[in-house]
Amino acid sequence: MMATLKAVRRNDLTKGSTKSIRDAGMVPSVVYGHNNDPITVAVNTIELLKTVRDEGRNTIISLDVEDGETVDVMLHDYQIEPLKDQLIHADFYVVDMSQEMDVNVSVHLLGEAIGSKEGGVLQQPLYEVLVRAKPREIPEEITVDVSELNVGDSIMISDLKDGKNYEILEDENTTIVTVTAPDSEEDLEETEEDEDAEPELVGQKGDSGEEEEETE
Repeated sequence: MMATLKAVRRNDLTKGSTKSIRDAGMVPSVVYGHNNDPITVAVNTIELLKTVRDEGRNTIISLDVEDGETVDVMLHDYQIEPLKDQLIHADFYVVDMSQEMDVNVSVHLLGEAIGSKEGGVLQQPLYEVLVRAKPREIPEEITVDVSELNVGDSIMISDLKDGKNYEILEDENTTIVTVTAPDSEEDLEETEEDEDAEPELVGQKGDSGEEEEETE
């Protein structure tokens, strides 16, 4: 995963200048890490969002600063203005491409569990997995096939295998996904009976409002 973004140096850090930068469609940013002195820059907001959307949060970004300096970075943190849902600040961390680093990688479930088709409930307690890898070898996602899971089955970290170029750091006893049993047969029968009787009950309730309360 590799992308390129252009950045301009930001020397004026006053509120007025910062506002002007945002009004121009740029996001104020800081670049730091790997024994480098922090530098303040600004990058195009739309290009940054597109890069993260298309390439993933852990993509390596070659940041092309206007004075000719190029640094390899990752998006470390960002701030969103909640009322306007606007990106207002970003932090980039300089990475050493030759050194391993620890990052969270999203878990993607593949397939439909057998147990789900039988009425079981698929639950995913873990949405990210901590892995160790060199920056260029960080996986975009960890794919977990759930299609063979029956009711009562689970997939744990111990069921996963380290990738060719990365190591999974999570506790091996951590559950990633499980299929829990449905309600008891008696409860299911009662539910089915209620559903069969629903048209008649609706007619009897009229405008009493009780149906709305049951729905809630």
